[in-house]
Amino acid sequence: MRTVRESVLDVLRARGITTVFGNPGSTELPMLKRFPEDFRYVLGLQEAVVGGMADGFALASRTTSLVNLHTGPGTGNAMGAILNARANRTPMVVTAGQQVRAMLTMEALLANPQATLLPQPAVKWAYEPPRPADVPAALARAVQIAETPPHGPVFLSLPMDDFDAELSEAEDRAGRAGAARRITHAAAPGAATVGALADRISRARSAVLVVGDDVDASGAWDAVLALAERTALPVWAAPVSARVSFPRDHPQFRGDLAPAIGPLGRQLAGHDLVVVIGAPVFRYYPYVPGDHLPEGAELVLLTRDAEEAARAPVGDAVVADLALTVRALAERLPAAAAHAPAPHERVRFPEAADGVLTPLAALAAIAQGAPEDTFWVNESPSNVPQFHEATRISSPDSYLFSAGGGLGFGAAAAVGAQLGAPGRPVVCVIGDGSIHYAVQALWTAAAYRVPVTFVVLSNAKYAILHWFAQLEHAQGSPGLDIPGLDITAVADGYGVRTHRAQGAGELTKLVRDATAQQDGPVLIDVPVTTELPSL
Repeated sequence: MRTVRESVLDVLRARGITTVFGNPGSTELPMLKRFPEDFRYVLGLQEAVVGGMADGFALASRTTSLVNLHTGPGTGNAMGAILNARANRTPMVVTAGQQVRAMLTMEALLANPQATLLPQPAVKWAYEPPRPADVPAALARAVQIAETPPHGPVFLSLPMDDFDAELSEAEDRAGRAGAARRITHAAAPGAATVGALADRISRARSAVLVVGDDVDASGAWDAVLALAERTALPVWAAPVSARVSFPRDHPQFRGDLAPAIGPLGRQLAGHDLVVVIGAPVFRYYPYVPGDHLPEGAELVLLTRDAEEAARAPVGDAVVADLALTVRALAERLPAAAAHAPAPHERVRFPEAADGVLTPLAALAAIAQGAPEDTFWVNESPSNVPQFHEATRISSPDSYLFSAGGGLGFGAAAAVGAQLGAPGRPVVCVIGDGSIHYAVQALWTAAAYRVPVTFVVLSNAKYAILHWFAQLEHAQGSPGLDIPGLDITAVADGYGVRTHRAQGAGELTKLVRDATAQQDGPVLIDVPVTTELPSL
């Protein structure tokens, strides 16, 4: 008779999930013992790093990732990363060990008495199988739920004594059958719906497209690009985008919408129809009151997420597969008359001062040294406009930023992304404050010789919080400066090769050399000036 462990491994194999991100505790060892040679275990030194690596891996590889945590404390440590994964819509199965069933009622040490409540509402589904025999089927179901749009993390609490339990032949077959099931999510809109939307666009005096993260995530990039070029409509990126979903060097691209109600409404002035594709309406922060849309303007949202459609404060919505919807819409619209669109206006930033690079100068040097097929991970929140101005990313599957608003994603996600896309160079641009939220990721990168290029923009402060302090009239708040950090010394201690760049030319060369090698991570520290974003 086969055991639950053997059946679980077969379920994972059937779903192509053979990389496990974890930090093992005593309650996880029964699952991991006699670890098979066709699986890979990636160790993180802290659970937030484990979750971040799995997040980046899933997004870069377009697969579902598996996280293995240590009962309640490990789940608690990973909650920030799980919240980020929910915001990023990452297909991720999170498992946590549980005390043996015989001691759950007495809440023995390491028992998690309400295990399924701890990760909610950050997960789509949380479950503890009632019997050992139910573990394989529960795992198969968890994968299906994680991969159902909108994608997201799910959670399983697994008692440690379940894995050596024997299964009957019928129970073993049930687990395999669940893993073998394939569910296709490709809901197409009705012809009448497409026709009505096409008519609205045709009748509009000045329509505009707004694209969001799910265009890239769902594989609708080419369809959206074709629609934009057929209609010659201007295209904006939705505010606080975590992915790039339209070529940023395209003449129809207009830039990023502001993440605040009043300013965003003013940016769309002059348009009478706003077609939002694959983005929430809208991701706002901070609160700046005003009109959601210009007077007289209407909005239509195309999304795969029914909840996203329901919570939008304005407009109509079509819930369907994005690529199918956009292609059907393009077929119903006439080709626009050729015209030369106004070029995207370049953003102006201050020049370098006192020999220290500005963020834009540093990012331009980084972009010049990075290969064309670079996979970018960004966690320098105060420098996002400069980053996009310098890199002008114009191909799909090339950029990650956390949609969740919390720090700790970048360094870990970059390691996971490099493991998920080993054929591409990964460059992680990260602030000196951000990197310390998940600094243990450097150890994993070094231990597994993951060739990520980390470029740390160092200004010895939480610059984005200085901006919020000005905006919220909260000057004088403590804890906004972080002097005395030496990230190269920390990275050296983890076994990462380090450099400190002083000029643009040196920085370009260091990035070029780092991305050309495959012998482990490189960290480049770059002192930069502080520039606060505008709104």
